[in-house]
Amino acid sequence: MKIIAAPPTLVAQVHDAIVTEIAQGKLLPGERVIQEQLAQGLGVSRQPVQQALLLLRREGVLVEAAGRGLIVAPMDPESVRNLYDVRAMLEGLAFRRAAEVNAEPARRLGPALLRKGRAAVTDGSLATMVAADLEFHQFVHELSRNPLIATAMQAQWSYTQRVMGETLMRDLSPEEVWTEHVAMLEAVMDGDGDSAERLAREHVVRAATAAVSRLRGKQAVDRQASCAAY
Repeated sequence: MKIIAAPPTLVAQVHDAIVTEIAQGKLLPGERVIQEQLAQGLGVSRQPVQQALLLLRREGVLVEAAGRGLIVAPMDPESVRNLYDVRAMLEGLAFRRAAEVNAEPARRLGPALLRKGRAAVTDGSLATMVAADLEFHQFVHELSRNPLIATAMQAQWSYTQRVMGETLMRDLSPEEVWTEHVAMLEAVMDGDGDSAERLAREHVVRAATAAVSRLRGKQAVDRQASCAAY
């Protein structure tokens, strides 16, 4: 019997909508998040927005600023590096195990996800590209048959989506990302655990290097501007 997943709650929908706004750069780092404006813009009451904001604060996507309330957390290069260090290990393990235990389902179901990703790139919508990217990786997490991988990644998904959005906008070519996805999935479909793990780790490290380099450069520029102002 097929189990039908329950639809997301209103709080979850609001949470995801705010994360998407941040990932797309519509809410910028340091920008104040105003509950009433969000509720009006999303066409919902204040209560689900309030609950979603509390979740995002807990996840580190929003932070409290003295005298300003909640703001979008600055993108800290060390936090991004730490996130990607953990992600590289988990993704490497997921792709290795998927290749070892589920090559056949990968051959059967994977190509549709690759087509979906390519279509998202052609469409040009950042939200669609991030969603397709997440779906691709979550598919491999399921193929790994190790539920702890998905659980460990889930704790960081909101921050991961935000970093993905920044990376796709500013650091990496979406076409190159999906070319790498093709190679990673082909290794899984071939049952080649060594190559699948290596390619998955290289994929994550490449994104981390680009994002951290840009953020550190921005920090240096901001420091110089701050010194010049005094």
